[in-house]
Amino acid sequence: MSRTSRAGLAAAAVSAAAALAACTSTAPTANDSAAGGGPISVTASDTACELGTTEAPAGTITFAIRNAGTKVNEFYLYGAGDRIMGEVENIGPGLTRQLIVEVHDGGSYSATCKPGMVGDGIRTPFTVTGAAVRSVDQNTKLNEATTGYTRYVTSQIDALVPKTQEFVDAVKNGDVEGAKALYPVSRTYWERIEPVAESFGDIDPKIDGRADDEREPGVQFTGYHRLEKDLWADGLQPDSAAVADQLMVDIRDLQTRVATLQLTPVQLANGAKELLDEVATGKITGEEDRYSHTDLWDFKGNLEGSQAAVAALRPVIDDNDPTLGPTLDERFAAVDTLLGQYRVGDGYKLYTELSPDDVRRMAEAVDALGEPVSQVAGVITS
Repeated sequence: MSRTSRAGLAAAAVSAAAALAACTSTAPTANDSAAGGGPISVTASDTACELGTTEAPAGTITFAIRNAGTKVNEFYLYGAGDRIMGEVENIGPGLTRQLIVEVHDGGSYSATCKPGMVGDGIRTPFTVTGAAVRSVDQNTKLNEATTGYTRYVTSQIDALVPKTQEFVDAVKNGDVEGAKALYPVSRTYWERIEPVAESFGDIDPKIDGRADDEREPGVQFTGYHRLEKDLWADGLQPDSAAVADQLMVDIRDLQTRVATLQLTPVQLANGAKELLDEVATGKITGEEDRYSHTDLWDFKGNLEGSQAAVAALRPVIDDNDPTLGPTLDERFAAVDTLLGQYRVGDGYKLYTELSPDDVRRMAEAVDALGEPVSQVAGVITS
């Protein structure tokens, strides 16, 4: 897993913005190995996103993404309305990462590379042909996995809503210290299910966008991090109450959408890895909570969410690869033990209180965990 420093991320964002605006895909249309079930090659560079084929039959589709550029890259498969079918983030220059997605409905999709991990990316129309039976309809254990994990997501949102309301009320009442105390606690529930929230492309930027994120013209900086900036950096602003109210509207919107969400087992596996990528690119670098420095609360939430997704899939993992489960247990326990060393009361040390050695140890532990977690999607589809 590649790690990008806070300065590196900022530099990548600035340099990529201009390039992305003028980029168009140069993807060839010649068929790759998709029809035979093999991976579709993707060559991602700073200015192009080249696919070995732009068509695949419905079912389990695998992409092998090689970053041939100089910027850290991401790859997404979008459905209608920019619904994220699958994604792989933090692909460092020279690295190759795999994305496995389950697409059971034929239609028009979009394969997208994001050099610098910003903007709308370089988009290539991608066609899925035919239709496929959902894996959960064929495999009882996969069905149980998605059902169980859906219950977990629902429980987290049911806790997220009232805890965020407490945070919002504190902001609106001008209770700065109360709001500061509630900020990392309310975000914990969000961080546990972040990949599910991110699958709705329009909600995540409103709830969890950062001040320097690229936005559409006229779109304001809102959500948790805008209020974080008000509370820790600028002081409460005349519109802080309105921003708080909008956060609550967006959280309830998420709750409504998740109620009808149908997850695939591969989404659970990919989500587990995405949560660790979130740790690597945001929490370990101090990028996420740059004003409050409460990054370790988010780290813990991401870790718990990743572990919950893997736990839901564990019966299938054990059936298909009996050696992987114990490794996952060992690596999750190692990260949890390490993180526990930084507990202070009911919370954690601030990021600014960590030494470079602390950060290095966390990065190494997350890298070690990320490797077996990255195998889960392949194992459950084998």
